Amino acid sequence: MATADLIVRLFCWVDDRLGPEPRHIQARLWPSELVTIGLLFALKGGSFRAFYRWLERDHTALFGELPERTRLLRLLAVHRRLTDRFLADPTFFTVIDTYGIQTLHPWRYKRSPRQLGVKGWCNHRWIVGLKLCWLVNDRGEVVAWSWGGANMNDRRFLPLAAALDGRSITLADQGFGPGALPPNVKICRRGRWNERMVVETALSLVHRVCGLNYLGHRVARYAEAHLAYVAALFNALLHLNDSPGDLAIARYSL
Repeated sequence: MATADLIVRLFCWVDDRLGPEPRHIQARLWPSELVTIGLLFALKGGSFRAFYRWLERDHTALFGELPERTRLLRLLAVHRRLTDRFLADPTFFTVIDTYGIQTLHPWRYKRSPRQLGVKGWCNHRWIVGLKLCWLVNDRGEVVAWSWGGANMNDRRFLPLAAALDGRSITLADQGFGPGALPPNVKICRRGRWNERMVVETALSLVHRVCGLNYLGHRVARYAEAHLAYVAALFNALLHLNDSPGDLAIARYSL
């Protein structure tokens, strides 16, 4: 699939899901165009500077007149709220798990009082960064998500599952226990309940395809916006490709 064809298909899907959204009188881009750019940035990964150079050099014709780079990044953070419309509905079984994201090298930890990441144990290793939690349904679609520091205990994310009490049974690993659990949360031992592998596959794909193991953002609102666009992107490409394994096709076309 050509890159331009992928962008057009992605924009059409986003525009259909968002519906009519008003545009500010001084804005250059419509909200659906901004969300599409946010999804492309989540798919490309890396720094926003490099992404903006690629977008401005190769695909300005698809979006018209692009705002200046820093303004575009601020607009993406403002329109992050629209990504909530792309979250999927829960199914009878859902799965919850966490994923560690590095923001800087451990040797640079605490060199600045304004650092975003913190030191913590995640994914069987020490990192300095963030922890992302995804709750996905049995089709691999993201139902809800949250994030915090790398030192945050997995149990702090249990409210995501508690909100689905009476609608879904949520499978979790032993990192979410022991202790008091929401009634709908089931702690699974290692080697049991292979249905949990759907979230492992999803997080493995965003690691390999979107390069989500590292974030270069230094401000919380921009890091949160990036994570929101990644969740929306994952659901969008699952719908466009009809298969989780085809997510890599979209990445390689860019």
